[in-house]
Amino acid sequence: MRPVPGGALLRLRVTPKARHGGIAGVVADADGGGALKVAVTAAADRGAANRAVLASLAEAFDLRPGDLAIVGGAGARRKTVRISGDGAAIARRIEQWLREHHD
Repeated sequence: MRPVPGGALLRLRVTPKARHGGIAGVVADADGGGALKVAVTAAADRGAANRAVLASLAEAFDLRPGDLAIVGGAGARRKTVRISGDGAAIARRIEQWLREHHD
């Protein structure tokens, strides 16, 4: 999670066609940073998994779906999502959610 002007960037590692959907915490990324691990039951077919990822994030973090967009890795498991709004407030909201659900 990184605040940027006008929002925040969130790195993800996505598992499509999972048996159960949800956010499974943070995993180490190849460059040593962290990525949010997200599983969705939708297949990676015509953007279905990407739509499911955005819907899952919006619901979990109480965000408007229109404030989220995949800006990198749309066709890959590693994705970058831009969340529009106050970047620092978004970061606090996500960190709080992670503490409450994955500590």
